[in-house]
Amino acid sequence: MSIFDKHEKIETNATLLLVLSLLVVTIGGIVEITPLFYLQNTIEKAEGVRPYSPLELAGRDIYIREGCYLCHSQMIRPFRDEVERYGHYSLAAESMYDHPFQWGSKRTGPDLARVGGRYSNEWHVEHLIEPRSVVPESIMPSYSFLKDTPLKIENIAAHLVANRRVGVPYTDEDIENAAADLAAQANPDADTSGVEERYPKAKLGDFDGDPTRLTEMDALIAYLQMLGTLVDFSAYDAEANYR
Repeated sequence: MSIFDKHEKIETNATLLLVLSLLVVTIGGIVEITPLFYLQNTIEKAEGVRPYSPLELAGRDIYIREGCYLCHSQMIRPFRDEVERYGHYSLAAESMYDHPFQWGSKRTGPDLARVGGRYSNEWHVEHLIEPRSVVPESIMPSYSFLKDTPLKIENIAAHLVANRRVGVPYTDEDIENAAADLAAQANPDADTSGVEERYPKAKLGDFDGDPTRLTEMDALIAYLQMLGTLVDFSAYDAEANYR
């Protein structure tokens, strides 16, 4: 009996084919899944990635609350047209502290993964108040109310604690200073040494144009100005060119 005869026997016996198929799938699944139990993290860390500062975290909550993710993704795919338009493709590590992540699946507006530092605070204020004043073809609604809405976070420390419970490495010091760090980051007259030490590369100072009060627009712009600024992609570009 040749090997082809044996193969024909398997193909013509539904029960035998099912059993052997399940056996192959089981072995393949074990081979793929078992190594994951011995890894503490399946995401390769990138230097510079850190947890959100309290103000950035508050801004991210506003971003989610207002449904910004419905029209803006935060995930640049490794395709030439996307990289040339938006910047270096997204790394998994950039979203490792996102709960939930904001990759998105629709782009009515541009991807925001690298929007940080691309525009001034003043530009963002004008864009959020009246989008068509800076982007004539925009169909984005106005979010002018953010500038008039005081930022009210009853217990930002508890917010950090909740994130720590799902794996974000906030320290006891981060949690203890959460309320002070939130206020200091948007106050141009505050001592921000603690914020800078705990959250490297955090954008500091007045964001909404009114340093006398802390608003939801301050928080949202602080979050936007951070996106894509933590990782030094020149090292990745140099490595790619070397290859």
